[in-house]
Amino acid sequence: MTYDAIVIGGGPAGATTATVLAQHGRRVLLLEREPFPRYHIGESLMPYTWFSFERLGVLDWLKRSGSPRKHSVQFVSTNGQVSQPFYFFETIKHECASTWQILRSDFDAMMLENATAKGAEVRQGVAVRDLLMDGDRVVGVQADVAGGDRETHQARVVVDATGRDTLLAGRLGWKRRDPDLHKIAIFTYFKGARRDPGLDEGATTVAYIPEKGWFWYIPLLNDTVSVGVVAEHDYLYRETRDPEAIFRGEAEGCRWIRDHLAPGTYLGPMRVTGEFSYRATKAAGDGFCLVGDAFSFLDPVFSSGVFLALKSGELAADAIHVGLDQGDITASTFDGYTRDVNHALASFRRLVMAFYDRRFSFGEFIGAHPELQPQLVDALVGNVYKDLRPLFDALGSFSMSPSRSADAVGT
Repeated sequence: MTYDAIVIGGGPAGATTATVLAQHGRRVLLLEREPFPRYHIGESLMPYTWFSFERLGVLDWLKRSGSPRKHSVQFVSTNGQVSQPFYFFETIKHECASTWQILRSDFDAMMLENATAKGAEVRQGVAVRDLLMDGDRVVGVQADVAGGDRETHQARVVVDATGRDTLLAGRLGWKRRDPDLHKIAIFTYFKGARRDPGLDEGATTVAYIPEKGWFWYIPLLNDTVSVGVVAEHDYLYRETRDPEAIFRGEAEGCRWIRDHLAPGTYLGPMRVTGEFSYRATKAAGDGFCLVGDAFSFLDPVFSSGVFLALKSGELAADAIHVGLDQGDITASTFDGYTRDVNHALASFRRLVMAFYDRRFSFGEFIGAHPELQPQLVDALVGNVYKDLRPLFDALGSFSMSPSRSADAVGT
């Protein structure tokens, strides 16, 4: 049997692609190597994921999940001063102004179950090992099944949603590290740690450390918090390579994090991930495309990962649907998809680069440009498919201003 599409990988990007294609009436096979649920980082959602969730039909699950509601993001300077939270509802007059902090194990399993419910054929415990080729065109996959069997499946298009494994980008030599974002993350979980009161209870907090590194602090279900430190490799490993010692040292030196973790109990384990910003030079070829982290991953300071996974899955599925109707899937089928995904990535990257500029402060920027706060919130929530040029022009000019202190850090 020849499928309309084979999706490799069952994370948010793969599940979204399979679901939307099934909603289009296409015959879709999704192959996932691991049995779900399984652990994954990336727990904070951007508000504009709401529209993807509405299309996929999963909003009710999120509302019933008990996941903490996220109304804002706040920034903490190196001296412990907390910014005025960026409340999404102050700019957005829509239900999407409130989003969620999710357990990815539960969320990803739900997304995969939803793909099945919408008509996709989903198989877990199946690891794709090789591609079937007809010249330069991808026409299917070879996969190993738990127990040792090997299967061959053919399709009119293959979608790489393998996440940071980057199956196709790695094999084709397309993967490029971001030359400006050489960060690593050390992260873990605490139970019973402090939460801010009221609307801020579910807020994402970004707390600065020296050298333009930062902590994330994300409240989750079951009175747990996800907390991690992100900085340059050489900074974090300057005294030791022991992740627990590094984390404890940085947490002790960051007053807001230290105070919030003080009443909590360390759950562990301590995890490390490194050098996590990259992009493929191309997003597609004849008979295939890359979605989500299989195409690109950007520094997680603004929690753009799940948004980009969902949006790229939607855009790719719609492009595939049109291409199948036209009778052929070539690299050019994905020209619009590539343009739109790169636009979103470029927008978020501008924010990330401003964040890591030692001369930059969001508080100072809004003080100088109060009229641009709505556009800044648009960028922070994922509303990047609008004209944000005034914001990005001002960000560039503000960072380069000679009148500002070269060592201004904070909010």
